[in-house]
Amino acid sequence: MGCSNDDLPRATVVMITMDRRDSAVRSVRALRELDERPDIIVVDNGSTDGTTDALGVPGVRLIELGRNLGASGRTVGVQAARTDYVAFSDDDSWWAPGALRRAVEVLDADPDLALVAGRTLVLPDAVDDPINAELASAPLGTDPDLPGPKILGFLACASVVRRRAYLQVGGFHRKFGVGGEEQLLALDLLSAGWRMCYLPDAVAYHHPGGRASRPGRAERQLRNELWTAWLRRPLPHVVRCTAPVVANAFRDPTARRALGQALAGLPWVLTERRAVTQRVEGMLRRVEDNHRRFDAGSRFPTVTAAERTAGPPPDLS
Repeated sequence: MGCSNDDLPRATVVMITMDRRDSAVRSVRALRELDERPDIIVVDNGSTDGTTDALGVPGVRLIELGRNLGASGRTVGVQAARTDYVAFSDDDSWWAPGALRRAVEVLDADPDLALVAGRTLVLPDAVDDPINAELASAPLGTDPDLPGPKILGFLACASVVRRRAYLQVGGFHRKFGVGGEEQLLALDLLSAGWRMCYLPDAVAYHHPGGRASRPGRAERQLRNELWTAWLRRPLPHVVRCTAPVVANAFRDPTARRALGQALAGLPWVLTERRAVTQRVEGMLRRVEDNHRRFDAGSRFPTVTAAERTAGPPPDLS
């Protein structure tokens, strides 16, 4: 006797990982215990620590890339998924029971909604990540047909996307790696006419475990902020965003390395440059004005509002 459609998973969880075997195993174990029984696809970005052997378990589809594609490894997982919706997890995060079911309900109800951003709780104490307050601040308001505020950004490991929308705009950019990669995808979704919202009753857990960031994370985030501005923002904003980094580069090695990396990519950036619409640019400015209220207590006091629009990520490396 076959399964009914109601028995089939409505969402696939796509996780990228690299050389974090124990953490990835813990996250996958938590995902396998969910009542929603999502399909689970783990995309390995070239691990050499036994991660792939440890994750070869029933209920997990493992895709071994043999090289590090960074955040764009998620696109490989999305392409392999067979469900309408894809939830992202990192190798130190997972979803709470019922969260995926709730996200699917919301996405089902609105065909123009490309992405819902869940509430991130940081373990072991399950405290709110500061990003939650930023997403909930609602500078763009809440449409009557949405369950939460409209947003212009999200945290990858606490987001559920409509597969069709994600693939339509190309997913995470192949050049960005991991670190501030979400903003460009958010702008591309909005420019394509999709909507996004914050969904606080869909909870994702993040358990960083106190480990240090991967080397080069800070300059990669700053480089990606510059690339996002250069690719999608009007020229006056590009100047405002770039000038402080140039000034800081004389005394700050991180800014100097980030600027050098960004400039090295300038040829392809100019080829791919496509400024957002006036509508989306107006939304960005409203959110950036709102986020000045958060800058004093931000964990990113030195970056511009362009990177942090409606909640770019804390360090989840």
